[in-house]
Amino acid sequence: MNLKSHLIFTLYTIYGILLKVMASKGKVRGISGQYPLVQNVTVTEGGTANLTCRVEYNDNTSLQWSNPAQQTLFFGDKKALRDNRIELVRASWSELTISISDVTLSDEGMYTCSLFTMPVRTAKAYLTVLGVPEKPEIDGLTKPALEGDHVTLTCITQGSKPAADLRWFRNEKEVKGAKEVNASGKTFTVRSSLQLLVDRNDDGVAYTCRVDHVALTQTPQQATEVLEVHYAPRVEIIHSLGVPQEGQYLKLECVSKGNPSPDPVMWTKDGSDLPDLERMIVEGRELTFTSLNKTDNGTYRCEASNHLGTSSAEYVLYVYDAPTTLPPSTTPSLHPIPPDPTALLGTHVSDRTVSGNRDPNALGQHSTDHALIGGVVAVVVFVTLCLIIVLGRYLARHKGTYLTNEAKGADDAPDADTAIINAEGNHAHAEEKKEYFI
Repeated sequence: MNLKSHLIFTLYTIYGILLKVMASKGKVRGISGQYPLVQNVTVTEGGTANLTCRVEYNDNTSLQWSNPAQQTLFFGDKKALRDNRIELVRASWSELTISISDVTLSDEGMYTCSLFTMPVRTAKAYLTVLGVPEKPEIDGLTKPALEGDHVTLTCITQGSKPAADLRWFRNEKEVKGAKEVNASGKTFTVRSSLQLLVDRNDDGVAYTCRVDHVALTQTPQQATEVLEVHYAPRVEIIHSLGVPQEGQYLKLECVSKGNPSPDPVMWTKDGSDLPDLERMIVEGRELTFTSLNKTDNGTYRCEASNHLGTSSAEYVLYVYDAPTTLPPSTTPSLHPIPPDPTALLGTHVSDRTVSGNRDPNALGQHSTDHALIGGVVAVVVFVTLCLIIVLGRYLARHKGTYLTNEAKGADDAPDADTAIINAEGNHAHAEEKKEYFI
């Protein structure tokens, strides 16, 4: 500040003191209606604050701004404090506006606008400075995590005023965390913890900690961590045919999910190596049969492993006879008949603690039952016919005419009494008459 400006500032300061003294002694009466008007101001740390003081009726009386330490900033259009951040915006008899750039938390407080009437009229405006929270940091993440581990994620942000709010998101879905707030001078340090029981579904999931604060009017501060979870594999066999038949092409695919990836997979048949590598082609995870035959029947096992464990799946293959060739239909079916679900063969997934099999002869058993029932019916019919023939011959041999004793004596008797007597006489000779059947 040059000498001239310093002298002017000194004179204004002395003038202000004299006015205050005179007002205190009541020697000068104020003019009615002269009151300074101000408004509170809120600004984000690092921003610019504009302080405005207005007077509706002024008789050329000077206006002055002073800071919370009661240091004069501007007296009219004259700068009084050496601070390059403070600038004059507008100065007139009815308004005094100043600006404070690059505001810090220490600038917060009560600012006073004075109108040097008799008595001196003042108005106070409070400058609120918002502390901008720092970008959050996530701690406690171990890479990689193992399935079944308990993991606690902690999000920390500092420098907020007032205290910030922390929110957790699992991908795009919000989850609840435990919040803790600690004061550090004029600002706050905020922590939020999230406890997890890690499983394979958390592999590749993004956990985001977002800071919500009044000072963040545009893009909120946030930090994101992606979980990497290692877990033992699980295996499933997918087959291309529902009912495999002789001569058909069959592909079995071993689908294994694990982290790290369980490559390669191993194929076996009935607990041994594959017998015919010319027709059974292994390419990566796939086992292909170029042309099925009866010798391919058996249980095929796919096994995959990594450093966390081993898993396997089984597929029971039963090759059926090729169907009789039928002439192709000239009319396409409008409603295709779905396959019989009882005829489909599936896969059996297992690990070291799980086992089970399907009956590969399900269709063959139905055919055997029909043949057995037909044989029993044929035997019953044959036995019935034999019984009918024997009974007929028996009845034919015993067919004839038989007379009672009374009838035998009645041929030559004149009356009934004589017939009875004749019959008794003839009975005596009955032993001499015998009839033989051949």
